[in-house]
Amino acid sequence: MSQNTHSSDDINIITDEIRSQNPILIEGFPGIGLVGNIASQHIIDSLEMEYRGSIDSRFFPPIAVLYEGLINMPVRIYESEEHNLLLVVSDIPINPAVSYDIGKKLIEWAKSINVKQIISIAGIATMEDETKVFGAATDENMLNMIKDNVEIFQMGTISGISGSVMTECMIQKMPAISLLGGTQTQNPDPRAAAAVVEALNKLYDFSIDTESLFEQAEKIELEMQRLAEEVKSSEEGQQPRKEFPMYG
Repeated sequence: MSQNTHSSDDINIITDEIRSQNPILIEGFPGIGLVGNIASQHIIDSLEMEYRGSIDSRFFPPIAVLYEGLINMPVRIYESEEHNLLLVVSDIPINPAVSYDIGKKLIEWAKSINVKQIISIAGIATMEDETKVFGAATDENMLNMIKDNVEIFQMGTISGISGSVMTECMIQKMPAISLLGGTQTQNPDPRAAAAVVEALNKLYDFSIDTESLFEQAEKIELEMQRLAEEVKSSEEGQQPRKEFPMYG
């Protein structure tokens, strides 16, 4: 199978042939609550998407990702011809210094393969107990498409790679929406990821089951609770610590 390379000196996008015609592209990079990559990985598994290639950069941390003993690229591209869908998922956080370049390169590549829309998935810090999905768009048409199914993010900022991707979409006139799962925690938040996937189900008529994500959330919450209790009991069992000056 032929490989296509879209590259500059610092960033390479290397893929097998993309077969989908005018696909939708979803991107999910790590951020608060890991909402982007939990949701993305769940979509990949649920739709049985096929690995198509990767994004590589000398700015990425020098790590290899292992999955069931096999080496994986940390930023991967998947395709589902059946759903006319591409997905970029990352296991590594993207340094803010390189976010602009990655966003620019990603949108240039998307245009070169005739992507019709981009969906950026991320988390957003919120104080609300209820898990909500906030939405933003690059133009009025896309905003009208999402306004009945998410809470429109009226004012604020979208940071990191997700913000760079959305800005670049606007500059290059690529229709795009941002779906932000509200989370109260820096810890992995599968519940926020599930809410985003449910919003996608409504917007694009997917039928991705989110039950396993809710189960995962409960399991993580129980683990966190158990950990907190262990820390508390170990602290209670300790003798009061005598503080020593750092110097002298």
